[in-house]
Amino acid sequence: MKVFDRMHMLCALVALCLLISFAPQQAQAQQEDRFSMNVTLNSDQFFGFYPFFSGGYSLSERMDLTFYGILWSGGTGAGWGNWTEFGMGLSFQASEAISITPQVGVLGGSLLSSGGEAGGVLGDGLVPNLTVALGTDQLEGELYFGYYAPLREEGSTLAFTHYWLNAGYKALPFLSFGGHWEHLILSGGSDVEESSDVYQWLGPYLQLSNPNGSSWARFSFGTDVMEENDSFYKLTVGLSL
Repeated sequence: MKVFDRMHMLCALVALCLLISFAPQQAQAQQEDRFSMNVTLNSDQFFGFYPFFSGGYSLSERMDLTFYGILWSGGTGAGWGNWTEFGMGLSFQASEAISITPQVGVLGGSLLSSGGEAGGVLGDGLVPNLTVALGTDQLEGELYFGYYAPLREEGSTLAFTHYWLNAGYKALPFLSFGGHWEHLILSGGSDVEESSDVYQWLGPYLQLSNPNGSSWARFSFGTDVMEENDSFYKLTVGLSL
């Protein structure tokens, strides 16, 4: 065999070995790039302290499989049977600036199934919800709507409607500000004759963010439209993993 042919065969073998070696690593890197997750720590005067996480796995350029969880039990939820919410859904990229994410969550606890009176149960309630997010170089915003319906009846059941809207302006790469409106309604239950407001919050927010999007802190504050409540405040710190 000529020297040239031997060298050609040797190069081919080396290339094949490199391909076999790096292909799994490249495939793993591509899979990791398709996964995203955010974790936030939240505190307000109604729910108390509650960690939240959300994530997704890219199925295509315009659609993700999503999941989320809220550990309500960190605050007021501790008295609601260690209230916990976990859900899944899909996120659709409607445009470069707007994403639409319908999800369904399942609750464990006692708030919906017994008004917080009995012990916590799996299947305390079901939470169909929808999030619409806005993000451009200068604007940010989010619309959320969720309905908390009891799945089990361990006593007097309750149902709630919860929605909010916030929108802001990115004044600097690390600074944005805007307005926040949030409404929680006791909308039904076995012993509830008519719906009633729990709170209606309205006020500004200020957010400081790492320009690369890896971390942020937001403080929202203002008034509660309901006469019996004086004000509202909400503090959130977030990390993108």
